[in-house]
Amino acid sequence: MFDSAIRLEGLTKQYGRRRGIRDLTFEVYQGEVFGYLGPNGAGKTTTIRLLLDLLRPTAGQARVLGMDPHLEGLAVRRLVGYLPGELQLYESMTGRDLLRYFAHLRDGAGGIGFSRAQELAERFDLDLSRPIRELSRGNKQKVGLVQAFMHDPKLLLLDEPTSGLDPLVQQEFHRLVREVVTTGGTVFLSSHVLSEVERIAHRVAIIREGSLVVVEELDALKLKARRRLEIHFARPVSPEPFAALPNVEGLSVDGRVVRCVVVGEVDSLIKAAARFQVVNVLSEEADLEDLFLAYYRGSGDAP
Repeated sequence: MFDSAIRLEGLTKQYGRRRGIRDLTFEVYQGEVFGYLGPNGAGKTTTIRLLLDLLRPTAGQARVLGMDPHLEGLAVRRLVGYLPGELQLYESMTGRDLLRYFAHLRDGAGGIGFSRAQELAERFDLDLSRPIRELSRGNKQKVGLVQAFMHDPKLLLLDEPTSGLDPLVQQEFHRLVREVVTTGGTVFLSSHVLSEVERIAHRVAIIREGSLVVVEELDALKLKARRRLEIHFARPVSPEPFAALPNVEGLSVDGRVVRCVVVGEVDSLIKAAARFQVVNVLSEEADLEDLFLAYYRGSGDAP
């Protein structure tokens, strides 16, 4: 048995003078959606290719479903669904022929896998009768998603999975991811789009220039993000009770309205406000985009 779906210990890949990844150490637990965040070129795709033994590490090691990707690569790939970031398909084949081919590769007869592929194609509103070369970018991405999910893998490695998909198809993808986790599967989702990961991930890792910056539960990460609050009182209030409160920045008091930015817990602000008659509280969503950019620029190491 294995305790984690993915375990990296000092994983390093060097490309001569070019940047790769350096000393990555973290775990992805079974049954979670793990978001892997970073701009293009940060090292996300390199990490995934190492997990599949498509690249060999310069140093360190990886374990996927308790196995060594190099020594047990075939066993690993049987249990993993993979969607590459730069998807390449057999352009002359129809979607149906391509998925049937994948089904035969995976289970010999191909019956079970292809049946699941047809079901997924219906969910994504994908026409399997057309040659791949005639499909739009979004429909090619749907084919890629179907082939990744069709054998009900224990682990999904998805590199920018919603690239080119319209919002309705993205919602169906999110539902499918939640179903996988409900049945005990694990999803490793690489993306440079924070809002996408925020919708479905349990934990996230941020990678910057090949190095790991932080691994954090999403809820804990949100607590570190900036939230703008506006508190309305029944009568005018003095700024004095709200001055120098922990985690409170940019305070302004205008008669009966207090405006501020909170970074972290709001406990001290709420207790100060409770001394007066509160009429309304307006709160903007925590700005995770700002937090991500702060981490990536290097100023968020101690947010």
